Amino acid sequence: MERDKVIAGYGVRFSETYLSELVRAHVMITIAPKALGGVTASLNEVSEVTTLYSVSGTFDLIAIVAAPSIAELDRLIDEIGEIAGVERTMSSIILSTRIAR
Repeated sequence: MERDKVIAGYGVRFSETYLSELVRAHVMITIAPKALGGVTASLNEVSEVTTLYSVSGTFDLIAIVAAPSIAELDRLIDEIGEIAGVERTMSSIILSTRIAR
């Protein structure tokens, strides 16, 4: 077995206690035409963005964000809205997780 085909990567996993204390939200994002590359690169630089999905429908992207407080989440959503190419955002704060597999 070749070693380069065994390990795909590694990373940090936070404790459930730490994660449960974070305020998380889905931020739905509408972007300008041809802005996907720039917006994606900018969002990649925001460490609080844990996941970014490209989706079909009314919005172009959904960012999953996590912050230590509502105030920090508010600042983060404003920061996302100021990224060049972002036309509009709509956010939903996650209140609880009902199923996680």
